[in-house]
Amino acid sequence: MARPRSFDRDYVVHAAERQFRTAGYAGTSVDDIGVATGLGRGSLYAAFGDKHGMLLQALEGYFTRLERTAVEALSGPDDGALERLHAFLLASVDGVPLADDVPPAEGRATGACFAGKMALEFGASDPEVERRVKASFAVVETSVAECVRAAQRSGDVDPEADPDDLAWLLLTIARGMDVVGATGQNSRRLTSIAETAFACLPRRP
Repeated sequence: MARPRSFDRDYVVHAAERQFRTAGYAGTSVDDIGVATGLGRGSLYAAFGDKHGMLLQALEGYFTRLERTAVEALSGPDDGALERLHAFLLASVDGVPLADDVPPAEGRATGACFAGKMALEFGASDPEVERRVKASFAVVETSVAECVRAAQRSGDVDPEADPDDLAWLLLTIARGMDVVGATGQNSRRLTSIAETAFACLPRRP
């Protein structure tokens, strides 16, 4: 009979995510994850299979959280859509939380988008990671685009602008702030980037 798990799986997955987000996939060993989670190799292999399995579990938890958060933050009535787009950009100043109740960890690099970090590290070399990263970005882009359409209906954004183009622009700026933040730029600089991007949204003539 298999022994029951004696650890909190969510805690372990979040700890593995933190490790991957800090050091990357190549820079993380199973022993590093063991230190981060407090579990031995045997327990980790039994629960996740191998390091790649640990990464996929960490990504899945992150994507589920990111997608839900994006939908919740960007959905709402048309007359508040512009403010929600503003809030979306400003939220990128602090990065993506490790969990619903855990803010970005010490160091802005750890708060960088996990999907973006893995996309840069893997590119198209891992089809499973690539597929899931693209799907996650698509969900967030769709939420931003719907919010842009709501702002167009309310008269705050130029109705002639392409909402998908604007959504990808805002998403690219948000993820680009991860890179700038990781180089040591402070929150004042990142906030200025967010505010400038927001001010550049095409308003109704």
